[in-house]
Amino acid sequence: MEPINVLMAHPFPVELNDKLANVSPRLKIAQYDPDAEDAAIRLEEAHVYYTSGYLPLPEDAPNLKWVQLHSAGFDGIYDQPLYTDTNIVFTSTSGIHAVNMAEYALAQMLAFSHRLPHMFEDKAAIRWVENKWERFVPSELRGKTLGIVGYGSIGREIARLAQAFGMTVLAIKRDLRSLEDHSFALPDTGDPEALIPDRIYPPEALKSFLGECDFVVVTIPLTAKTRRMINAEALAAMKPGTILINIARGDIVDEPTLIKALEEGHLGGAALDVFSQEPLPEDSPLWLMPNVIISPHIAGATPHYDERTTDLFAENLRRFIAGEKLINAIDRTLGY
Repeated sequence: MEPINVLMAHPFPVELNDKLANVSPRLKIAQYDPDAEDAAIRLEEAHVYYTSGYLPLPEDAPNLKWVQLHSAGFDGIYDQPLYTDTNIVFTSTSGIHAVNMAEYALAQMLAFSHRLPHMFEDKAAIRWVENKWERFVPSELRGKTLGIVGYGSIGREIARLAQAFGMTVLAIKRDLRSLEDHSFALPDTGDPEALIPDRIYPPEALKSFLGECDFVVVTIPLTAKTRRMINAEALAAMKPGTILINIARGDIVDEPTLIKALEEGHLGGAALDVFSQEPLPEDSPLWLMPNVIISPHIAGATPHYDERTTDLFAENLRRFIAGEKLINAIDRTLGY
């Protein structure tokens, strides 16, 4: 049988590379160093390419059949010729982030519900307030309504955790005819059959959906259709005091309009991990808002990232050799 040349443009520990090599003796796995003398030859011979960023030009990788990305999002490749000008299969790591990103979302909901920003503020000021009951009495998550914009692997794990807290769960999903999740999922996570939400709305019903929610978590992919999805009309449709949590992409939210809604007090607060411009500029009003929690695009970080990615890639290598459908393959008509 002909060998399958796998070129790795992301460094994995030796033991994880060994796990990939053990999938089949046909696999010839090599690290890609663009500065190496044989870099051009390795690209030319590669059938499979694993990358955390750099994509070659189509003419430099004429034998390439499949690209495995090291990230869940596809938006960084939409203008790359290897994506736009070829039929090469692209797959993502969607699903490996579900646990840590769901915990991030729950942590932010708990932070606002239990007034953690006030606690940090008073600690920094060395202040024991007189009105502690008014300032710190929590609004429990139990009985609150959570709206999840995008019901993929991350949204489904958020739903599972929220259900355990006694929250009502609503969700937005593009295709209501196909509720089951067939993407990669870690064992015992998520909501594969979409049984948790009390109601699942189509994107066209976004405003009525938002009007029901105490918390809104954005987990939807960034595409031409979802860019600025959370705009002035969407923000106005939210109940006064709603908390917005964005762990998807910054450009899904109209940032200037969000700032205005926060300044005017319509929203109760926001937890933002992603922004239209990253790093977030120092002059952004978001930095100084007491009702905003900011993190530098780290919600997807986990110490288990490479291990989980290797498991996914190994399964996809097995499928590639067997001629089976790959997990998390991009649908070019949808953009994810």
